[in-house]
Amino acid sequence: MFLLLVFLVAVLPVNTEGGEIIWGTETKPHSRPYMAYIKFYDTKIGLSHCGGFLVREDIVMTAAHCFGSHMIVTLGAHNIQELENTQVIRVYKAIPHLYFNSKTLVNDIMLLKLESKAQLNSAVKTIGLPKSHDWVKPGQVCTVAGWGILPNCTSPETLQEVNLEVQNGQKCYARSRNYNNFIQLCVGNPNERKATSYGDSGGPFVCDGVAQGIVSYRLSAYAPPRVFTRVSSFIPWIQRTVKLLQQL
Repeated sequence: MFLLLVFLVAVLPVNTEGGEIIWGTETKPHSRPYMAYIKFYDTKIGLSHCGGFLVREDIVMTAAHCFGSHMIVTLGAHNIQELENTQVIRVYKAIPHLYFNSKTLVNDIMLLKLESKAQLNSAVKTIGLPKSHDWVKPGQVCTVAGWGILPNCTSPETLQEVNLEVQNGQKCYARSRNYNNFIQLCVGNPNERKATSYGDSGGPFVCDGVAQGIVSYRLSAYAPPRVFTRVSSFIPWIQRTVKLLQQL
């Protein structure tokens, strides 16, 4: 485990990434076996990557703004440069939310159908989703993980994680009138300066072993809170879309 003392200079527009990770740590290898590393080609910036998480053997959940062409998912990784014992699977079909807004990042959620089922083992497992009535409340501390950019603008080789506190939605609404507390989470204590990084988008915000949020976007280049998609508000859409994907 090692500490990250991070000050990340913004490399993309405000609405496309998370910010900086400070006081994060390297995860214990394979302690988050649901994590997915997604590579894709973006027409604006070229080769890019996001986080995601395995919700069924052949379905990964991520952020809709992580959509691109030639999408490939890596499962079972800790050191993303060492692909021993990992499973690399192409994406067969990507379905972003029908009402995703690429400018405001409202409804920032997407499901990916893999070309083949993942082989579940100690390094590759699915994660549970909340019920539609579950409600993450301000003050709750949960964890997010990813391979987001480090302060020297390079990607870490190993998976990093950080604990973040849910904030009152008013803290995000005061900075952006596009914030909607019903479908989004306001995450990160502004006094602690802990947050997600570019490249962590799409990763899960995990509370008590359940994926309650999806890393979406930042409100400020330097200080939290950040905005995450509230998964529980999308359960009906998720169920319909999974059913559709299973028919493909």
